[in-house]
Amino acid sequence: MSDDKQKDQQDQQNDENKEDSSDSLMNKIKQLGQTNVPQNPESNIHVLPIIGQIEGHLQLPQKNKTTKYEHLIPQIVAIEQNPKIEGVILLLNTVGGDVEAGLAISEMISTISKPTVSIVLGGGHSIGVPIAVSANHSFITETATMTIHPIRLTGLVIGVPQTFEYLDKMQDRVINFVVKNSNITEEDFKELMFAKGNLTRDIGTNVVGDDAVECGLIDSVGGVKEAIEKLNELIGNDDDEQVVQ
Repeated sequence: MSDDKQKDQQDQQNDENKEDSSDSLMNKIKQLGQTNVPQNPESNIHVLPIIGQIEGHLQLPQKNKTTKYEHLIPQIVAIEQNPKIEGVILLLNTVGGDVEAGLAISEMISTISKPTVSIVLGGGHSIGVPIAVSANHSFITETATMTIHPIRLTGLVIGVPQTFEYLDKMQDRVINFVVKNSNITEEDFKELMFAKGNLTRDIGTNVVGDDAVECGLIDSVGGVKEAIEKLNELIGNDDDEQVVQ
């Protein structure tokens, strides 16, 4: 009787283990859409994705894919404080979004002490442009695009001269940041921003891969491999400078 009882308990435990394994597998499928998730080894590089629309002071509908600036800003501060992180890769596939939130993220990335590299994948449009150029070195894939256009306001707009002055000053902030953190001149960037006919029923320019590099907006054409190689090079240079001191 004791042997039968022990066997029943073992069978029951095996069934429970199978159920736990099945539940774990179902959770992975629900959350990630796949069964096998590659394990990340301990790395000195932190990956910071900026995906979808950059959400600012107003919450966007749940159907929108968003990057919330109140999530990113504490992450950037934590990266700066974490001694194990020696470099950061920014992955951008964004349509743009809130101007002030985008500028805040850009300023924080440009002022952290650790080497940073950005990759524009798919698209780095609108306020995604300053974020892309805020890194120490920027990459864009051959098929990725960047839309450069004047700043717009949505919702209720008060039709007074002060509104247009405010828009003009905000636009200058974006232009000055991009010019300061890339190799494009102010004249060339404004020409791309106010070009007519490049976008249907709109003002602005859509630059693709090589064009973004040619005009000096982005540093190089490349993807993940090139970005990691460049970041390791920057980390090495940074270490050498610290040793010399």
